[in-house]
Amino acid sequence: MGYDLGMSDFSFEIDADIRRAWTPPSRVYTDAVVFEAAKERVFARSWQLVGHVDDVRAAGAVHPFTLLEGCLDEPLMLVRDRADEVRCLSNVCTHRGMIVCEHGGNESSLRCRYHGRRFGLNGCFESMPEFEEAADFPAKPDDLSKVSLEQWGPFLFSSLDPAMPFDEWIGPVRDRVGWLTLDELAFDSSRSRDYLVDANWALYCENYLEGFHIPFVHASLNEVVDYGSYRTELSRYASLQLGYSDGGDAVFDPPAGSVDAGTKPAAYYYFLFPNLMLNFYPWGVSVNVVKPLGVGRTRVCFSTYVLDESKLDAGAGAGLDRVEREDEAVVELVQKGVRSRLYDRGRYSPTREKGTHHFHRLLGEFL
Repeated sequence: MGYDLGMSDFSFEIDADIRRAWTPPSRVYTDAVVFEAAKERVFARSWQLVGHVDDVRAAGAVHPFTLLEGCLDEPLMLVRDRADEVRCLSNVCTHRGMIVCEHGGNESSLRCRYHGRRFGLNGCFESMPEFEEAADFPAKPDDLSKVSLEQWGPFLFSSLDPAMPFDEWIGPVRDRVGWLTLDELAFDSSRSRDYLVDANWALYCENYLEGFHIPFVHASLNEVVDYGSYRTELSRYASLQLGYSDGGDAVFDPPAGSVDAGTKPAAYYYFLFPNLMLNFYPWGVSVNVVKPLGVGRTRVCFSTYVLDESKLDAGAGAGLDRVEREDEAVVELVQKGVRSRLYDRGRYSPTREKGTHHFHRLLGEFL
């Protein structure tokens, strides 16, 4: 076919010219070596959605969590100290590796229950019994490690080793839909759930990144979105799919000054590399986090935040559970297909698969 499979077991390159490019080799979706490489080269270096300001609303609040459970499995915690500053800290005691905070709550300090080492809410070492004779103690490594933490609207993001500045990563979304009153979003647990998908995480993402399949897979969505005007816009680490309605009232009315003023978008579908989907509808936001569990196993976490209940169940933002199940069925069949000995790489539609091509280029760059 005239393409190079790459320089290692997990690297590959995608031609920048979508008209000439081939998709990644099938081993990207089936090889455990590629999956393990992605953990450190992609996910440990990316920004991840880790919480909501309500998780640490009051001074002294402590919220333990695992960063990308099943993938990175990094024990961390969000802490709001008495000075009202929110931090993300390692949740591993610097003495013997015990988990420091096992349950959320409101604390005056952080104390490891294994041997009693105590830390301030800022992560700094405070005290430790039976260490009076230890030389050169305490030292900086005795503090809990601090992890990068940023906030946009009510959402908190963290990264172990960010490969890009947060502002560059979130900037395209903030600049385009910053006029939305995100601080008024209300979490709706009844419309939030997790889905387990028997497919590689990257297959799930690349399916999301193109509207090419809408007329073939999503009959109900195709009835309310004008496929002919559907388009994709690219930025460095993000892509936007902009859908317009065939009619009805379930559309945005962007304010004067917005680049979309005078138009009636039905939805803004934002993807932020490598695994975050922010879907803005007139009723609110559906936040989707794609969490790799294995080479062919993925958890997709849907969190629903409502701005206007009167617009629920209408337009492009209606029937999301049905759309999700339709996507799952297709992606799981693709996972079976890429295992075939008779398939390796395919080509792109230059008009309809710009987002998928963009994602593949970033994935190849990071790997």
